[in-house]
Amino acid sequence: MKIGVLSDSHHELENVNDAVIFLKKNGAKLIIHLGDDYNDLDNICDEHAIRVPGLYCDAYLKSYVPNRRIEEIEGWTVLLTHTPESTLDDLPDDPHPEDLIKNQEIDIMLYGHTHTPEIKMENDIVYINPGHLKKEDKKGHPATFALIDMSEHKLFITIYKLSDKSVLKEQNFGKE
Repeated sequence: MKIGVLSDSHHELENVNDAVIFLKKNGAKLIIHLGDDYNDLDNICDEHAIRVPGLYCDAYLKSYVPNRRIEEIEGWTVLLTHTPESTLDDLPDDPHPEDLIKNQEIDIMLYGHTHTPEIKMENDIVYINPGHLKKEDKKGHPATFALIDMSEHKLFITIYKLSDKSVLKEQNFGKE
């Protein structure tokens, strides 16, 4: 299954639409948005989308909206979170990423917040940050998004630059 991953679009709806069109043309069956802003997929993406709010979303403080989600996808346990660690704004029932990592309860952490595109593995957990979709970013990284080709035993992760759809980073991981 191919999954598109976006984060930190901050109301840059044209960029969100551009990324979603590319992801769908390249086979994404599911789009995940990791927050800031939670509503940026409205009217752009159909029912095959999962999202979590970011710290700057009103939804982050609403108890009926999960700030973090754990999803089983193709046999992988995936944490969807805006921040890679707990924050003071977390709700009482929010799972703590630190505990999930320490107890090896997840295989993959998808996160945003830092605006820094990243793919890495530490302690048998794959960390993926798709970057941001802003036109301009003070942290110096271009607008990026990710496509994950996921099967029961393999991950092929590609982070693309939004401007020309060239590959910024890619990496493969396997699971026994």
